[in-house]
Amino acid sequence: MFSLSFWGRNIGIDLGTINLRIYLDKRGIIINEPMIAAYNNKTNKVLAFGVEAKKMLERAPAYITVMKPIQNGVISDFELTEEIIRHFLKKVSSENSFLGYRKAVVGVPNSLTEVERKSVEDAVRGAGVFEVYLVDKCLAASLGARLSINEPTANMMVDMGGGATEIAILSMAGSVITRSLKISGDRLNEDIIRFAREDFKLAIGELTAEEIKLKIGSAIPISEKLEMYVRGKDLVTGLPKEVLMKDMQVRSAMSRSLKTIVDSIREVLEAAPPELSGDILKRGIFISGGTSLLRGISDLIARELLVQITMVEDPITCVARGTGVILENLKKYIPILDNPLKPRDINI
Repeated sequence: MFSLSFWGRNIGIDLGTINLRIYLDKRGIIINEPMIAAYNNKTNKVLAFGVEAKKMLERAPAYITVMKPIQNGVISDFELTEEIIRHFLKKVSSENSFLGYRKAVVGVPNSLTEVERKSVEDAVRGAGVFEVYLVDKCLAASLGARLSINEPTANMMVDMGGGATEIAILSMAGSVITRSLKISGDRLNEDIIRFAREDFKLAIGELTAEEIKLKIGSAIPISEKLEMYVRGKDLVTGLPKEVLMKDMQVRSAMSRSLKTIVDSIREVLEAAPPELSGDILKRGIFISGGTSLLRGISDLIARELLVQITMVEDPITCVARGTGVILENLKKYIPILDNPLKPRDINI
C-alpha cells in the first residue's frame, strides 16, 4: 500500500528573521516574502502576510498588531510561524491542489538548541509537510555558492542575515568551528534609530532606518559623499520634523556593531587548527546574507583580518539555493542533516 508521503513535492526553506524564502524542487525559489504578519485583535484572525503586512508596520491602528514571529533566528511565536508558512505553501500549491509537500529541508542557525530545532520541525510539519530535515545555514550557504564542501580543505562562511550573523569553518561536509552572533541587519537598524533619537531628537521607525542604511549607509569611508533628508517625529515638540543625515553619521552609528561582527570572525579564525588556517588564507572568507550588501563591509573585514573576502553570487538567496542543492541530492547529503556530532562552538 502506498503511503500518502509518496505523492507531493519537495521544498527548501530559508526561515529567516526578516524574510521567508521557499525553494520548490525543479522550479527554484518561488517565494521571497517578509516573515511578518498583521493580526486583528478584535477578530483574532490574521489580516495579511508578507509584503502586504509589512506595509502596515508602524502604520496600523491599535487593534491591528504587526508581528515578526522569529527573533534573532529563533521562533518566538510558534503558532504565527506555522500560520505564515502554511499561507505561503497554500499559495504555491494553488497551481495544483492535489499534490501536497513530501519533504522539506530547512536552513536554521547553528546555535539553536534541541528544543528550538524541534520547534522549527513542528512548525513546518504543522504547515503541511510530511518529513522535515534541518541544515545549518552556513552549510546551506556554502552549497548555494557551489563551494566544494566534501573535500578535506577549509571553507569559511559568514552568513549575515537580518537577525543573526552565522560564522563557520567547514571541512569534509561538516562544521569544524561555529559562532552565532545576534548582531546583524536588525541591530544596525536599531543603531540608526538610536542615533537619530540621541543626536537629532528625532523618532524614526524601522522602515525609515532600513531605508537610511540602504541609501547612505557604509562600513568604511567612501569617496562619494551621501546624504538624505529623514522625516520623523520631533521628540521635543511632538510635531513632524525633517533633518539632513549624512553617510559619516550613519557609519558612526553602526560602527560598534560592525566592530563586534569583525571581532567575532577574528575569534573563529584564531580558534581554527593550523592546517585549516592555511586553507583559509589561500581561499579567503566567503560572505552571504543581506547585510553582506552593505557598502564596504567586505573591505572592512579584509582590512581588519588581512584575509581575502569574497561575496557569493546572489548572497540574499544563497541559503535557499543551498537547500535546493540538498533536495536534488538528498541521499548524498543525509550525513549533513542527520549528523549528531556538534562542531566546536566558541560562544562565550
